[in-house]
Amino acid sequence: MLKIKSLCLFATLLCAIVVSSSYAQQQDYKTGPDAERKAGVPQGTVTKGVWDKSEIYPGTVRDYWVYVPAQYDAKKPACLMVFQDGGGFVNEKGHTRVPVVFDNLIHTKEMPVTIGVFINPGVVPAANAKDKPRRNRSFEYDSLGDQYVRFLLEEILADIGKSYNITSDPAGRATCGNSSGGICAFTAAWERPDSFGKVVSHIGSFTNIRGGHVYPALLRKTEKKPIRVFLQDGENDLDNLHGNWPLSNKQMAAALKFSGYDYKFVLGTGSHSARHGGAIFPDTMRWLWSDYTK
Repeated sequence: MLKIKSLCLFATLLCAIVVSSSYAQQQDYKTGPDAERKAGVPQGTVTKGVWDKSEIYPGTVRDYWVYVPAQYDAKKPACLMVFQDGGGFVNEKGHTRVPVVFDNLIHTKEMPVTIGVFINPGVVPAANAKDKPRRNRSFEYDSLGDQYVRFLLEEILADIGKSYNITSDPAGRATCGNSSGGICAFTAAWERPDSFGKVVSHIGSFTNIRGGHVYPALLRKTEKKPIRVFLQDGENDLDNLHGNWPLSNKQMAAALKFSGYDYKFVLGTGSHSARHGGAIFPDTMRWLWSDYTK
C-alpha cells in the first residue's frame, strides 16, 4: 500500500512539473517594444461594425473592426491585411496588439501603409434570449473550399471597399489567423491567390477537423501558387483525435519547401496559445512585407 501511495505521489508531482514547465514556457513569450505606444508615432483609427446581412452565411451575426493608419491617403491604394478572430488581434492589450504594431512599423516604413480588417466568426442568435447563440466558427474556418473567401470578397471587403482605396494587387493583400483561423487564412489564399498573396498562420490547425490534413499533399501535387506563407507553432501544441499540430505544421513547412514556395517556419516551445505568435508578430510583419516595394 505504501509503495502504491508513493507511486501516486510521484505521478502527481511529475504532472505538476510538466504543467509548471509548460506554463513557464508560455511566459517566455512576451510582446516587445514594437507592441508598445511610442511618443511621436501617429495613431491610426479603429472603427467597429456589425455584419448581420450575410447571404453566404445566412442568419449569422458578427462584429468586425477596420483599422486605418494615420498615413492613409485616399489617392493612393493601401495594402490590406485581414484577421480572423479579429477581436483578439485588434485589442491593444491583447496577445498581438496589431494596431500598435502597425502604427509603429508603418511609421518607420518597415511595412507599407496597410488597412487592417478584423473579423469575428459568425454566430446564429438563439430564438430564446436566455440561450447561447450557435457558434459558426469551425464551419467557417476549418472547412476547405472557397465559401469563406467568397464571404470576405463579396460581402465584407466589397462593403469596406466603398469607403477606402485598397490595392487589388494580391502581393499587397494578406490574411492572418490563429489555430482554425490560421488554416482559414491559408485556405483563403489557396483558393484565391489572385486576391490574397500573403498568409500568416499561428498554431494553424492543419489537422483533420474538417479535412485540413490534406494540405501538405495538395501542396506537393498542385502547381505552385503565388503566395508567401509564414507559419508558427510550438513543440507542445495539441495532440488529439484530430491530429498532432506540431507534426502537421512541420509537414506543411516541408511541403512548402519541396514545392519551392517563399515561406518561413518558426517553431517554438509553447502550447496551443497565441503568446508566441504575438511576441514575434513585429518581426513577422517585417519578413512578410519585405518583398513589397510599391
